[in-house]
Amino acid sequence: MHFADIQEARDFLARHPEVRSLELFLIDAGGVPRGKLLHRDELLAVYQHGRPLPSTILGLTINGEDVEDSGLVWEVGDADCWTYPLPGSLCLQPWRAQPTGQLQVSMHPSQGLPAAVADPRHVLARVIDSLEVDGLHPVMAVELEFYLLDRERDATGRPLPARQMNGQRPQATQVYGVYELEQLQPFLDELYAACEVQGLPVRTAISEYAPGQLEITLEHRFDALQAIDEGIRYKRLVKGVANKLGLQACFMAKPFAELAGSGLHLHVSLADAQGNNLYASELSDLAGGPGTLLRHSIGGMLATLLDSLALFCPNANSFRRFQANSYAPLAKSWGVNNRTVSLRVPGGPAASRHIEHRICGADANPYLAAAAILAGIHHGIRQRIDPGPAIEGNGYAQAKEFLPSDWLTALRALEQSDWARQALGAEFLKVFLAIKHTEYRQFMAEVGEQDWRWYLIQA
Repeated sequence: MHFADIQEARDFLARHPEVRSLELFLIDAGGVPRGKLLHRDELLAVYQHGRPLPSTILGLTINGEDVEDSGLVWEVGDADCWTYPLPGSLCLQPWRAQPTGQLQVSMHPSQGLPAAVADPRHVLARVIDSLEVDGLHPVMAVELEFYLLDRERDATGRPLPARQMNGQRPQATQVYGVYELEQLQPFLDELYAACEVQGLPVRTAISEYAPGQLEITLEHRFDALQAIDEGIRYKRLVKGVANKLGLQACFMAKPFAELAGSGLHLHVSLADAQGNNLYASELSDLAGGPGTLLRHSIGGMLATLLDSLALFCPNANSFRRFQANSYAPLAKSWGVNNRTVSLRVPGGPAASRHIEHRICGADANPYLAAAAILAGIHHGIRQRIDPGPAIEGNGYAQAKEFLPSDWLTALRALEQSDWARQALGAEFLKVFLAIKHTEYRQFMAEVGEQDWRWYLIQA
C-alpha cells in the first residue's frame, strides 16, 4: 500500500493560499464517502503522522448507523484507526462556494487496525497484487450511469427529472439525443471543468435510455487501482457539481419502476508488464478455440457470478433493475458485440480488446465490484474454466441460468462462498455481511407507502 509524500501537501498549500478548508474522506463498504472537514493548518500533520478515524466508520449501514455485529464497535472500544493520504488525491473541490480542498485517505494496513480489514480499497489492492504476481496487470475503465434530478418532488414525493435550459422537463427517452445534451450544457460545462481541475479523465457524454439519464465514461488506466480511485472521485464530483446548480445526481440502481435502471459498467483487460494487451490476439478464438486467456477470464467471472452478486448489487433496490429487454443483464451469459448479455466483448481494434462487465448497478461500491471481477478472472485463468459458447442474438430470449432476483439470496450465496472468503478475505466478509444483513432486516421491517397502498384496505 503506497501513501502520498508530504511534498505533495507542501506544493498544494503553496499553490492555493486561498484554501482554508479541506474535505478528508474515505470510502466505506456501502461506497459512501465519510470523513471530516479540516483546516488547512492540519494538512501537513495528516501527511506526516496520518489522521485517526474511529473504527466504527467502516462498520456503518447506508444510513450511517453502527452495526454492532461488525466487531468494530463496542468490543474494540470504537478505537482510533490511522488513515493516510492517497497519492494524487489532493485537489480542489471547484463546486464549493468557498475555496476548498479534497483529500482521499485509506486505512494503514497495521496502524489502521482493526478497521483496516474492512477498508474496501485494501480488498481491491490485494486482488490486484495477486494477479501481478502471475504477471497479469489488470487494465480498467469506469462507466457510470445516473439520473439528473430536481430537488423538488411532485405531489406524491416522486423525484422529477431536472428541468432543461428550455424550462421543460424531459418526457421522452431520446437515447443518444444530442439536443438533450445541449439542453444540459450548464451542468456539463461545470462538470467537465471540475474534472479538468481534479485531473479526472472524463470522455464521452451520452443521453441514456430514460428522460434525465446520463452516462459519462472515463478513460482506461493501466493501473486498475488508479482507474477505480478516479471513478470514486468522479462520483463525488458529479454529486457536488449537481448540488452547486440546485440539482441532485442520483446513482440509485432503479429510481423509477417504468424507466431504465442505472448501471456501473466496468471494462477490463489484462496486460503484460510493458502494457501490451494480452487479450489482443484472441478474438478469433472466441467462437470455439479452447485454452485462451480471454475465454478463461470470462469463464471465471461466470463461475463466480452468484458468489459475487451481493457486491455487484448491494442493496434492496439493486435487484429492481433486472428486467427483460431493459439493457440490464438477467442471466449468466456472454457474447461478442452484444448488449443483451452480462459479459460483453466489444468490437473494435485488437489493441483495445476487453470485457465489459454489465451486471453492477450504479449503487455498487466500485472497489468491491472491481475486486470481485478481477478475482473471478484470476480464478478462471488458474482453473482454466471454459465459459461455453457465446450468445448470438437476443440474450434475453436465450437465457437459461437466471440471476437471483432478491437481496437475501445474494447475501446467502456470498456468505456460503469458500471462493469469496479466500479471494476477498474472511475478515472483510464478516464486516460486510454484518452490515448488509443489518440493512436487510431494517429494510424489511420498515412499513411504507407500498404496504398501505396494497394492504391497508384489502387485507
